[in-house]
Amino acid sequence: MEKLETMPRDWKRAMAVVAHPDDLEYGAAAAIAEWTDTGHEVCYLLATRGEAGIDTMEPEKAAVVREGEERASAAVVGVSTVEFLGHRDGVLEEGVALRRDITAAIRRHRPDLLITVNHHDTWGGTDWNTPDHRAVGRAALDAAGDAGNRWIFPEQLADAEPWNGVRWVAVSASPALTHVAEVGQRSVDRAIASLAQHRAYIAALTDQDPEDYARSIITEAIESLRESHGVERGVGFQLFAR
Repeated sequence: MEKLETMPRDWKRAMAVVAHPDDLEYGAAAAIAEWTDTGHEVCYLLATRGEAGIDTMEPEKAAVVREGEERASAAVVGVSTVEFLGHRDGVLEEGVALRRDITAAIRRHRPDLLITVNHHDTWGGTDWNTPDHRAVGRAALDAAGDAGNRWIFPEQLADAEPWNGVRWVAVSASPALTHVAEVGQRSVDRAIASLAQHRAYIAALTDQDPEDYARSIITEAIESLRESHGVERGVGFQLFAR
């Protein structure tokens, strides 16, 4: 059984950069709840508003609904700052435009830790990852370095100085885990409640009650990590140090 290293805790501020409302709730929310409970600051940056995520709802309406659900989800785990970049859901492109927007946010928020979503081609088997996840994850890894270089996107410096203080990038739901954030039962319960806030999205996926659905998803993730890495309760990450 492969042992995971413990996630660093000697940081003050983190920024989570993901593609869609619910990306954090399916992965990192229990760790975020644990961190905010112990005095760490966390903010969220979402590349899209998730408008293409509900087949039965027009994108314009879905964007409003899903943005509201994400703000409610964040509040459950102690996050009050949630920003949306407004890129189009489903057709995100890895490249300069996305890097520029993430870099600007890093320079404004000045995090020590950057959290993002799985950027690999798969989730570890034959289940192909989505283009949006891959694009945002890779752009976030690149932007962590861009933010410290004053000659990259220099037009941003009128609003914020370069920030070379990102010490780590933690990738949630990666198939190549290296580290674990151990969490208490209270944090697990808050992660369940956080995912359950995505009621419209969950209703489009299943007939299950949102709380029951969320409990099954989060419990399965906790048990999977316990079986694969011997962690009683935790959230796994692939950690890149800078």
